[in-house]
Amino acid sequence: MATSRWHSFIQFLCEIYQTAPNDRQNLADELLSTHDEWPWVERNKATFVYDSWTAQNVALNVDIINRDPPFENMTRLDDTSLWYYQRFFERDALVDYMFAIDDPGTPLAQEVDLMDRVGRFWQTDSRNALSISSNRVHTSVLQMPRARPFPNWQAMSAVSRGRVYRHQFNSAQLGFSGRSLWVYTPPAYDANDGRDYRLLVLMDGQWAMNALEVPYIADALIKHGRMEPIIIAMLASGNQSERVAEYVGNDRHYALIAAELLPFLQSEHRIEPLDLGLGGVGEGAIAAVHTALKNPAIFGHLILISPPLGREPALRLLKDYAQRFRDSPILPNRIFHSVGRYEQDLRFYQPALALRGILERRMTHDPELNYRFAELGSGHSLAAFKSVMPEALAHVFPPR
Repeated sequence: MATSRWHSFIQFLCEIYQTAPNDRQNLADELLSTHDEWPWVERNKATFVYDSWTAQNVALNVDIINRDPPFENMTRLDDTSLWYYQRFFERDALVDYMFAIDDPGTPLAQEVDLMDRVGRFWQTDSRNALSISSNRVHTSVLQMPRARPFPNWQAMSAVSRGRVYRHQFNSAQLGFSGRSLWVYTPPAYDANDGRDYRLLVLMDGQWAMNALEVPYIADALIKHGRMEPIIIAMLASGNQSERVAEYVGNDRHYALIAAELLPFLQSEHRIEPLDLGLGGVGEGAIAAVHTALKNPAIFGHLILISPPLGREPALRLLKDYAQRFRDSPILPNRIFHSVGRYEQDLRFYQPALALRGILERRMTHDPELNYRFAELGSGHSLAAFKSVMPEALAHVFPPR
């Protein structure tokens, strides 16, 4: 591919506005064919482009915009098919984005079928190879120069791989059947060698297995001596309404973990029964906290990624957790906690800072507590969760 002769997007704009209208499209075509890294990042500014003659309006959907819908309108260059938008970002920003093409622009909160709208009007950036996928949505990712690494863990061919077993799991406590349960065992795991392994239970197993690439991250960390070999159980959650009901302050979910899931896992795999870990994202992190604080002597490892602690019923729970974190004679001895700087301020960010203060004060007089907090240059997104997962795993299960 040829090298672009423009050293900045502003230089390109200056030239195109000095060019006769009939010749502008040639310059736009040249830019798209010679500049090979989009979005175009210049220090703390990113330029997004979209190419279409037929679109009536194009907007940039960025996960850090705090309005509904979270769009920034793109500008079409006169006499060309090129739409563009420029924005300043923090140098550590790592954010999801999509293009909204002729979207109606109505509030997402009022949308009856959001996934239908996404499928009809939203697109990823075909010029950007950096992306992340969930079960139903594929988004592009902007990575600013000082953002956390965001590699394709699955593509690391020189890493020895563990195995993932898939089970169908039923729960009398929560009244469901046939949910997928994935169990990762590390490289060189041998059920007959007499060795027991620590266990980490992650909520929202479908995310952990797919978008977050947890088994592949664990393989790489183990290979490079950043994490001890552990077993990871990843149980799928229900739909969003079921998920909130099951995860937020539910003693029956604790009973599922203690009385149903752990006995099943111990019957299938070699697990240390008295040194366990829990982790989750969003409401899944609340479920992990609730369970861990019920029995912190056993659940000694805890991962909290973006727990939404700032609205009811979680607001009441935060006060309860605060008292328990302050007053409990025993806490999980290794806790990892993170939040995105661009997450909703009252729902995520401010409660995270409050919890950080509680745990850092507790750590000053509790020599057994090893707590780490990370603030991400991100919103509430799968890209953020994936980027911080290696640090979380390495902290709560360091090599022994």
